[in-house]
Amino acid sequence: MTSPAARTRRPFVLHEALDLLTRTPAALDAMLRGLPDHWVHAHEGADTWSPFDVVGHLIHCEETDWLVRARIIMEHGDSKPFPAFDRFAQFEASKGRTLADLLDEFAGLRAQRLLELAEMNLTDADLDRRGQHPVFKSVTLRQLLATWVAHDFDHIVQISRVLATQYADEVGPWREYLRVISGKQG
Repeated sequence: MTSPAARTRRPFVLHEALDLLTRTPAALDAMLRGLPDHWVHAHEGADTWSPFDVVGHLIHCEETDWLVRARIIMEHGDSKPFPAFDRFAQFEASKGRTLADLLDEFAGLRAQRLLELAEMNLTDADLDRRGQHPVFKSVTLRQLLATWVAHDFDHIVQISRVLATQYADEVGPWREYLRVISGKQG
């Protein structure tokens, strides 16, 4: 008998990953565009990110992370380590900008990066090629690209949680049933 966890896990399939990555800009746009500033700049406390910060972070990832690292793997394998990634670069880069501007930039960058990735014509053998992460050490291109997808979902969940938490005191007794607010798994 197959375990429930096994039924909810999938092997990495490049065309499915591309399809999922294509959807993120529209999903974020639908969730965030036009919301008042007090919603998009809300956060969960000190040293946490607002939806505005997350979109800025995703832009920085498009510019300096996923495809840059994929190219390093394809060109150098594990002989050249990935450059360190600045997880906080968005704070300076997003200063003075609007959320609408960030959403537009993210959508344009994502479309361009996915086009560039498709043009790489990756094979299964390519997906098994290894690179050197500065912390994790040896990683495969398959793992990097799967992480790109999961990273998008992680930040969609984060944004959903930040937005839902704005009504944490207003939902009354239903809080117990709202995992997005209570933090309970299920």
